[in-house]
Amino acid sequence: MQKRKLGNSNLEVSALGLGCMGMTFSYAPFPEKKDSIALIRAAVELGVTFFDTAEIYGPFNNEELVGEALEPFRGQVVIATKFGFDIDLQTGERRGGTNSRPEHIRQVADACLKRLDTDHIDLFYQHRVDPNVPIEDVAGAVKELIAAGKVRHFGLSEAGVETIRRAHAVQPVTAVQSEYSLFWRGPEAELLPALASLGIGFVPFSPLGAGFLTGKIDENTRFDPSDFRNQVPRFSPEARKANFALVEVISAVAETRAATPAQVALAWLLAQKPWIVPIPGTTKPHRLEENLGATELALTPQELQKITAQVSGIDVQGTRLPEAALKMTGL
Repeated sequence: MQKRKLGNSNLEVSALGLGCMGMTFSYAPFPEKKDSIALIRAAVELGVTFFDTAEIYGPFNNEELVGEALEPFRGQVVIATKFGFDIDLQTGERRGGTNSRPEHIRQVADACLKRLDTDHIDLFYQHRVDPNVPIEDVAGAVKELIAAGKVRHFGLSEAGVETIRRAHAVQPVTAVQSEYSLFWRGPEAELLPALASLGIGFVPFSPLGAGFLTGKIDENTRFDPSDFRNQVPRFSPEARKANFALVEVISAVAETRAATPAQVALAWLLAQKPWIVPIPGTTKPHRLEENLGATELALTPQELQKITAQVSGIDVQGTRLPEAALKMTGL
């Protein structure tokens, strides 16, 4: 497995990570815990060293799952988790919106360490920017956790460029996480240039467009009633029908390379910057192996140019998130 460094930091991880959210959150029905543990451990055996979770994925049971699965390999892997929502740390009840008050961050860090069964968090992201807490205070709280040895690196998720700059001035930001794929290329305008100038790594989530770029989803696909994609405008049947043109572009390239659409979509993303580390999620062993195959697929400059040009000509229908969720992002 190829390795990459996140920006100017010394944090080196596998070129593809594993997003673990879907094992307990958003993408119902969920697999049995033993099957998820087996998949996470299979990922380690295949060379994955970067695993992404969060307190809100459950809440709490995703971190417990990841901690148990990775316990035998703790010295070999990097675990990223997240704080920032207003969750009762005893009951797991979601009390409202965001909560990044420094005292809450410290409490969440201690709770995460217990659930992950570890003595340090490798990468601690603010999950969403809290409009009620200056980002300098957030960065300062994480800086204290780093000084205490509880956290190794600071990250931000779905933050805007100005917020990133302000946070970085207090505590260097190792990585920024946001959605990015051929399905949504918003980060290209301002975020990627800013990260390049600051020496910050980029971790795209939903690098396969929440599964759409695999080619296995069309306008006739029916999701589980609790699947979050039922609420996403970009996943309405009408939008899926129009947006399938994206899949046709990458499928054409995939056919010429004896690859799958998913592998082409991930290979395109990996080719954008050497400090980009996508974290596709899956609950299926064969999909894990398929995704990791993208690291061996080197698209030619001509193929990359063709894909980018053709996708740029497609008017993608629907927003990437519901309106309320979009308001919580800085992009």
